[in-house]
Amino acid sequence: MTKNGSKPVNPPLWLLAELTYRCPLHCSYCANPINLGDPEDELSTEEWCRVLEEGRELGAVQLGFSGGEPLMRRDLEQLVEHAHGLGYYTNLITSAVGLNEKRIEALKAAGLDHIQISFQSADPDLSDAIAGKRHAFEHKKAMFKAVKANGFPMVMNVVITRQNIESIEAIMALAIELEADFVELATSQYYGWALHNRDALLPSHDQIATAEAKVNALRESQNGQGPKFIFVTPDYHETRPKPCMSGWGNVFINIAPDGKALPCHSAALLDLPHPNVKDHGLAYIWRDSESFNHFRGFDWMREPCRSCNEKENDFGGCRCQALLLTGNAANADPVCSKSPHHSVIEAAVTKANQGCHSEALSRTVKNSQIILSVKP
Repeated sequence: MTKNGSKPVNPPLWLLAELTYRCPLHCSYCANPINLGDPEDELSTEEWCRVLEEGRELGAVQLGFSGGEPLMRRDLEQLVEHAHGLGYYTNLITSAVGLNEKRIEALKAAGLDHIQISFQSADPDLSDAIAGKRHAFEHKKAMFKAVKANGFPMVMNVVITRQNIESIEAIMALAIELEADFVELATSQYYGWALHNRDALLPSHDQIATAEAKVNALRESQNGQGPKFIFVTPDYHETRPKPCMSGWGNVFINIAPDGKALPCHSAALLDLPHPNVKDHGLAYIWRDSESFNHFRGFDWMREPCRSCNEKENDFGGCRCQALLLTGNAANADPVCSKSPHHSVIEAAVTKANQGCHSEALSRTVKNSQIILSVKP
């Protein structure tokens, strides 16, 4: 079967199971939807098991358990065990809040392959302030050591923002202390709360350049020893867009907690008839649904993307970012310097370079508001 041209539809390689949007943290850079929906609508254990089976039948080999905080699902170990039996390589993406040694051992016994733990800073007070939860930092450190002791490959993830970028050396020192295997220093992606707080989160060009230089210097001094550091710059500081999800409907499928099947984490923002696994099989959703075919391939592209000689490298960039910043998901990603909307990005970067940002970060949760002071 072919869609959007002569190329066949490849099988998905990566399945992300967002088990729940519930989370004990209130990070101001969170890229989850601001409207998290009703927990009562979450897929049941049986429904998740069926989805995992259908994903393997389609060809998916890598499975991420994410959220929100996936540890808030009491059936996590059961789902891990089922996925392991199906032959997935499984990765738990967690804040470690809610984790304990007993649960680590249970996940190991269930067949979990890999754990990624997020940190907000190397400074306990700042880390807890960003996460919106007291004493989270020390618990994260303890759990990181316990996970490592149980033989898991360990990834430390730190979302880099204006609040922590100037302490990147301390963050790397923490990773070395904890004997991380891989460290992803990834600048915030501006969706959800992160977009709401962008002016306070986006680092300046000089901050990015200095931080990257420090990461490169440490890499050179390591001589191949210690953690492998990956530094991901914000695409706002680039002139070409990121190849978002390696192309729409190309290798990745995301299942939201309520069962919506999405071509990327933020695709629910788009006005498309997103299919739900409660109503359709994953094979139909991947191969035939309007949502997954809408931006698949290149036929959907407008100029300047349609005639661009780089379209097979960047796939036109991010459709969600195009929608959020230009009002139309079919427009060229404004990150691209060829985009007629690139001035939107330039304005945000100019503000970041001038140090102009709001006085506070906010994250509204139910009826409470978490406010973090930001130094100018």
